[in-house]
Amino acid sequence: MRDIVYFDLETQKSFSAVGGAKNKAKMGVSVAVTYSTKTEQYHVYGEDQMDALVEQLVKADLVVGWNHIQFDYPVLQGYTIYDLETQTMNLDMMLNLEQEDKLGFRLKLDSAAKVSLGMGKTADGLDALRWWNEYKKTGDKTFMMKIAEYCCFDVKVTKCVHEYGLEHGVVRYEDKAGNPAEVKVDWS
Repeated sequence: MRDIVYFDLETQKSFSAVGGAKNKAKMGVSVAVTYSTKTEQYHVYGEDQMDALVEQLVKADLVVGWNHIQFDYPVLQGYTIYDLETQTMNLDMMLNLEQEDKLGFRLKLDSAAKVSLGMGKTADGLDALRWWNEYKKTGDKTFMMKIAEYCCFDVKVTKCVHEYGLEHGVVRYEDKAGNPAEVKVDWS
């Protein structure tokens, strides 16, 4: 059976805290989550488990994410000697849809999820940063659980959008005016 691994991570620091987007490797990982079609399980990784995460990504037949090539991998690059972009097989759905022959602009996961699936995200990355800071201040693991739950849900949404595209050959989304639209995809 083919092992498709859906992947997302949350960071410890914002762009402004590390001197801008060019320093993604300094942002730190608070929580990373994968879902494997081979094991049919979610796996939550803490910062001390980045070697195991990288191993899962490198071994996967396909890694599917939303902007993971230009965001998640550069953040994760601070933990590994692997060149993740070239040493993994990838479908970055956001980058795929951004191509000029498709949308020509960056689509948010929430936009695709709302129209394709009828469900949106439960929070955003800024919430995850706030929860991380509260965890660091208080040591209250409830905040880490909030990050893990949010990241798991993002992985689930990513998986569902991918499966929708596979099944229907299109992804539906909100256009810039807020109207439903669709774009053809071939993710087979």
